Amino acid sequence: MTAEKKVARRKLSLLELAEDLNNVSKACRVMGYSRQQFYEIRRNFQTYGSQGLVDRLPGAKNPHPNRVAGHIEKAILQHAIEFPTHGCLRVAQELALREINVSSGGVREVWMRHNLLTKHQRLLRLEKHVQGSDIKLTDNQVRLLERFSPEFRERHIEPPHTGSLLAVDTFFVGHLKGVGRIYAQTAIDCHSRYAWARLYTSKMPVTAVHLLNNDILPFYEAHKTKPEVLLSDNGREFCGRKDHHPYELFLQLEGIEHRTTRVRRPQSNGFLERFHRTMLDFIRPGKPVENHYVESFNGRLRDECLNVHLFFSIDDAQEKLEKWRQDYNLERPHGSLGNLTPSEYSELTRTNSSRN
Repeated sequence: MTAEKKVARRKLSLLELAEDLNNVSKACRVMGYSRQQFYEIRRNFQTYGSQGLVDRLPGAKNPHPNRVAGHIEKAILQHAIEFPTHGCLRVAQELALREINVSSGGVREVWMRHNLLTKHQRLLRLEKHVQGSDIKLTDNQVRLLERFSPEFRERHIEPPHTGSLLAVDTFFVGHLKGVGRIYAQTAIDCHSRYAWARLYTSKMPVTAVHLLNNDILPFYEAHKTKPEVLLSDNGREFCGRKDHHPYELFLQLEGIEHRTTRVRRPQSNGFLERFHRTMLDFIRPGKPVENHYVESFNGRLRDECLNVHLFFSIDDAQEKLEKWRQDYNLERPHGSLGNLTPSEYSELTRTNSSRN
């Protein structure tokens, strides 16, 4: 017998004893109840029968009369699946456009009942919903899940073949006396790691187009392919209005898709970041100082024996950089490519893809 049944049996015994003794006070003293409790027990028994003897928790037993209707609650939960980062006011406004009237407080109460009060909880619900059903996520839902996923920073780009993704960037090399600032327009094929670099005295859309037209596209044409997607940052030399920006117009003419990294997120272009560090280990602008040291662009001292090549004219620097780039692409094996050079790896993958 459960505790609730024992309490109900004891209350019933109190009522029977009071009837047998015909004395309420004496029955209450024997059973350990007060007269107020006796009359309350008898009233509940007369109203609800045997169910009235069972203890019930205080408070409302049914949903609050001001709770939103079922179809409104269903619409709110469905909107949380489609747009998990929308706030309660935004949800109320969006539902009002669909002729579903609910206040922002009502949306918040629905979220609270279903443990969806924070956007992270709603995103976790979306992820579980996707795992349990065969639904196709929209681009916005994928972007939000990747943005708040703890594993997003550990992911990396895996281009399927040469030319599938080309990363470009403008890199500040340093100052050259009598010339000014020196910039390097760099590009790298994210699949084969084949790289291009050229030095300029300014960073403009014309210089970015010059590298793409004179160096990059002839390489892909020689391999009978073309770059499909180009990834850049949000610099003015790469981005602008598509109807008159020189770089955007050139990409449209060549049929190349242009993508940009997120603002203040340079780590998404990590291929070029590593290439820049490798390039700076080879060539730097500077001037000889005492004790056979050279001064680099960031003010630190580097020893000449570290195989750092100084240059004092941009033409001399471009000639040395071109020789080093040929060695980087044609002679230097890369561990990430199975100890193959970028040129060999590019040719190998191109041959395998043509066979398939």
